[in-house]
Amino acid sequence: MGCSGPTSSRSALMHILLTGSSGWLGRFLAPRLRAAGHEVTGLDVAAGADTDVIGSVADRALVDHVFAERGIEAVIHAGALHKPDIVRYPPAAFAEVNVEGTRNLLEAAVAAGNDRFLFTSTTSLMISETVRAGREGGATSAFWIDESFGPLAPRNVYGVTKLAAERLCREAHEAHGLAVTILRTGRFFPEDDDTHRDLGGENRKANEFLGRRLAAEDAADAHLIALERAPALGFDTFILAAPTPFVRADAEELVRDAPAVIGRYFPDAASLYARAGWSLPAHIDRIYDPSHAEARLGFRCRTDFAAILAALRSGGPLPFDHDPSYVSPKETGEERGPC
Repeated sequence: MGCSGPTSSRSALMHILLTGSSGWLGRFLAPRLRAAGHEVTGLDVAAGADTDVIGSVADRALVDHVFAERGIEAVIHAGALHKPDIVRYPPAAFAEVNVEGTRNLLEAAVAAGNDRFLFTSTTSLMISETVRAGREGGATSAFWIDESFGPLAPRNVYGVTKLAAERLCREAHEAHGLAVTILRTGRFFPEDDDTHRDLGGENRKANEFLGRRLAAEDAADAHLIALERAPALGFDTFILAAPTPFVRADAEELVRDAPAVIGRYFPDAASLYARAGWSLPAHIDRIYDPSHAEARLGFRCRTDFAAILAALRSGGPLPFDHDPSYVSPKETGEERGPC
């Protein structure tokens, strides 16, 4: 697992502020940053092995204090309220954390003269009610989703506030020249899907590697590459997902008969799934296309659907995390406020 791409150069060592340092991505990302030689200050509302400051990005005084005291030179903003938090927090909390918290960090980064800012966003903001309905909503072809896909009409407060935060990032770049890289990550959470219960968690995650999921290790590695290349990129947005085996010409058949398409690319997939007691998806109604990240960022996920089939073939461990009991540290620790 991990990333691939040119490694001939590396960014200067920096003091990085990592928000969401106690979260799922943070636990993979912070050790990688330190292993690369960077100094890391982790900021999160919950205590954790990689968290140095407990508090919220929505607290502007705290953010300014951290920048001044720690000499922050770059920001990776991975902290947020996420989709599962919709049942736990009111919409105002999402606006406070995801939007105003991002504004606080951008303004502090500009004031400090930082030359790069990474924003961890989500492919969820690209999914309207029409896309979500897919085949059941009358779609006759899988939606092929790249960075130009639109119009963007997020279906919940999570997507709405992440899109608003992305717009703040663009404004900071245009007004102040701050180099900002936005990484719209596909799914990499370890817990079960909170809306779909028709398949077992491991089975569903495996299916999602065909077009909408990536390993957490790959998500972390993409951030390291983006950190290095952000100043040269200026401003850009990248979808992060495992490379799909499909091409656009497959889109109509993916909605009608996904197993037939999968079988053309992976002839033994059906038998391997049957042996595991799994089911291939009957229909696939969306594909996240990560080719822009490969072409311009120089990043390609290593863990893909072929790697999952290889594990099933050999009887080895699956190359992704699955933990149905996982709960965000902000819900299990002493700190119970929003991130």
